[in-house]
Amino acid sequence: MNLPARDRVRYHAARWIWVPFMALVAHAAFPSSAADVAPLLEPGARADKEIIAPFNFVVNKSEDELQRESEELAASAKPIYEFRQRVYDSSATTMAAFFSAVDADQNTQAITHAAADFGVPLTPQEASYLAKNGKRRPLQQALEKLFDRTLAQGVTGPGVLQVEQSRELIVRRGSTESSVQRDQVLTWGQYLNRAKQLNPDPSSSVADVLYLKLARQFFRPTLTLNQAETERRRNELRGSVDPSKYIVRAGDRIVAPNEVVTNDTHERLVALHQELLRRGAATTYSIRGVVGPLLRDMLILSIFWVLLLFYRRETYRDPRQVALIAGLFSVLLLQAGIVARSYPTHPEIVFMPFVAMMMTVLFNGRVSMIAAMILAVVVGLQPVFHDVPALFLCLIGGEAAALSVRTLRSRSNFYAPVLIVAGGYLAGALALGLASGWPIEEIALRGLLGAVNGLVSAGLTFFLLPVAESVTHITTDLTLLELSDPSRPLLRRLSLEAPGTYAHSVAMANLVEAACNRIGANGLLGRVGCYYHDVGKVKNPMYFVENQIRGNNPHDRLKPLQSALIIKAHVTDGLALAAEAQLPDSVAAFIPEHHGTSEITYFLDKAKKTDGGQPRNPEDFMYPGPRPRSMETAIAMIADSVEAALRVLEDLTPQKIEEAIDHIVRTKVNAGQLDEAPLTLQQIEQVKQAFLRVLSGMYHNRIDYPESSGGIGATWQPATAR
Repeated sequence: MNLPARDRVRYHAARWIWVPFMALVAHAAFPSSAADVAPLLEPGARADKEIIAPFNFVVNKSEDELQRESEELAASAKPIYEFRQRVYDSSATTMAAFFSAVDADQNTQAITHAAADFGVPLTPQEASYLAKNGKRRPLQQALEKLFDRTLAQGVTGPGVLQVEQSRELIVRRGSTESSVQRDQVLTWGQYLNRAKQLNPDPSSSVADVLYLKLARQFFRPTLTLNQAETERRRNELRGSVDPSKYIVRAGDRIVAPNEVVTNDTHERLVALHQELLRRGAATTYSIRGVVGPLLRDMLILSIFWVLLLFYRRETYRDPRQVALIAGLFSVLLLQAGIVARSYPTHPEIVFMPFVAMMMTVLFNGRVSMIAAMILAVVVGLQPVFHDVPALFLCLIGGEAAALSVRTLRSRSNFYAPVLIVAGGYLAGALALGLASGWPIEEIALRGLLGAVNGLVSAGLTFFLLPVAESVTHITTDLTLLELSDPSRPLLRRLSLEAPGTYAHSVAMANLVEAACNRIGANGLLGRVGCYYHDVGKVKNPMYFVENQIRGNNPHDRLKPLQSALIIKAHVTDGLALAAEAQLPDSVAAFIPEHHGTSEITYFLDKAKKTDGGQPRNPEDFMYPGPRPRSMETAIAMIADSVEAALRVLEDLTPQKIEEAIDHIVRTKVNAGQLDEAPLTLQQIEQVKQAFLRVLSGMYHNRIDYPESSGGIGATWQPATAR
């Protein structure tokens, strides 16, 4: 289709405008923001609607609660104090070296210098005291005993335990740990008290001061806090605090309509709001939060429109059919939005089977299946259905419905789709239930809801199908069956006023239906179209040979041109009667197309003989057309000529019938009458074979019945009138 640039843009825009429209419908129908699902109502406010938890979510503790609990738990961690064996050894070694230096120099001045080297300032009295071997040795032994009873057991530094809040400590010695009470750990003060108790010469003031001076000088805390390890354990405890306060289950009521929001309710609403945003199960009202979902839905819906553009051009060309598809999609999205707001945990009640059934009846099963897939994806990707198997259930329901509607020629044909859809939903629920551990009651409920959905969808399809047909001008099998009723006014008039034409139409319908079914065309449409193809002959029935009485042909009294005009007029008269009877376009197309633009050869030849040459205007002796543009009308053209031709032949045999069919088909092809019909050469051969099979049965030989028993034989003659 080569359209000018501007017209082409307008042509495609009129069809693609539905895609953003449907995306807007989906955006408006579904709760797309967290505020839609969980409005942040302050404590004391009154809820204007019921809010149900759409899925399981956790209410977390506040920052203050979490901080307080973390610190309380961290404080429960026992501090780790490590015994430093090296420190003890260093203290004992330093003290022993001090006394060895003193032993080496016996005069007071040398002792003073030796003590200064160890950082011990001595007075002359203290140096003199150390110079005495009888005094120095007990002093050394007392310090060694002090170290053995204190430093070897573990002593903390000055003021360490005064700031320690834990009542119980962990004392680590090498790879072993032991828990001790804080009061049982030696402190700096207790070290000094024990030193005083071990003073070897308490009666001497010089000895008392010197002893304590040395006890302080050589003291090193052998029990020190392992700050890094203690903090690590406390951080582990802080990190082990469970941030969740409690869990709200899917389906739990958070707040009822007109209920005053309490602090606990507000807490749940905040938690649900945050969880929706965290999961990506809802968006915000920002530009990105609106444009993103719209673009997502448009891209998915565009897939179906691309399908129409490339593979269903006859539908894409008709804006009414495109609008109907967009309308069905929009209705489904609106109804799914209602389900999402009211019963988000039950996507099996989305009317996907209804759309699938309508699409199958109006178009075909292939288009319906793809439409169901596209809609299932759009619905399943909506935020509110993220934690619900909406995509799976909608896909199962839609595909089951698309596959179930094979033929639709009676009301009873709706029962099978209902059962198939119910079975599909039940199988889907069973699969999900087994995989997710649902109880049997849950599986049964979803299967039952799916069955109800199938029943409602079938009912809606049955009642809304006539509306869809009138909008799109698509003719379904139900309408064709209604049109095939012989009691319809136009067919009844044809059978009464032009019985020969009616008989010809019925015989031709048998041929066309068989051929259409053979090549995969619409056999019912072919039959009904044949019923009405010559309906215009009721205007002047006696001017057509099949309705004439032998010996009374009114064309004998007319000029060839007048006869041709009367014959040609049955096409325009037929179209007028079809419009008056509101016949569908697909049926009315048989009236002009079964003749195409072929010549009215009988009267054209007669005119040539009468006028002595070519008529002035040869188009007066041609049908107005158009040529057949569908498989059904093309087959009707061939069948019309074949059925009429065989009536003038005698001694019909299968071989003679086959040769006649070949001749007529070859004539139509050579004349270009089938050029616009979508028929392949293989299909034409199949049509010829179908005609041969039907006609061979119609014109078979019969045996002679004895006249004595009331029969008629080949030699029978009517009795002469007396």
